[in-house]
Amino acid sequence: MDMLELIKERRSPRGFFEKQISEEDLNKIFDAARWAASSYNGQPWRFIYADKEKNPELYATLLDIMVEFNQAWAKAAPVLMITMTTVKYEHSGEDYKHAWHDLGLAVGTMSVMAQSLGISLHQMGGFDALKAREVLNIPDRLEPVTMIAMGYGGLPGNLPLDIYKMEIIPRVRKEIEEIAFNKPFGKI
Repeated sequence: MDMLELIKERRSPRGFFEKQISEEDLNKIFDAARWAASSYNGQPWRFIYADKEKNPELYATLLDIMVEFNQAWAKAAPVLMITMTTVKYEHSGEDYKHAWHDLGLAVGTMSVMAQSLGISLHQMGGFDALKAREVLNIPDRLEPVTMIAMGYGGLPGNLPLDIYKMEIIPRVRKEIEEIAFNKPFGKI
């Protein structure tokens, strides 16, 4: 499969098969993040993750940080994680204004790597960052950004009806002309 087709087939499912992700595949996914581009090569991304079977206590803690809507479906994913960024550059101590952008690049590379392995990531903002900071003992030098459910996508029929309906609607994307311009605004 060529890269564009792989990207087009990427989804953020809410239904997951009950199939564990191997340590080898998890390491490939995190290695992909490791190689993402970042400002000054700052690599500000940090992840805390838990496998449901291998680390059920941490898994339950991560699930409990999520809002109720996300808990309803994410509990089926074999792996949960929280993403974080550093808030200062390590080399200078200055504010890392592009840290969220760089984390997004890292998660994007993780997503493509995962997709190539048949694994899906569903990133979400619905979680309690203050609670995460407290229960995970996240230091002030890091900022909680998103949660991710990871697994083999499928089984939307096991979801509550309102969430199932969200899963079966066709994906829609804006046309290239709506997002990329070769003129300044006002001349478009």
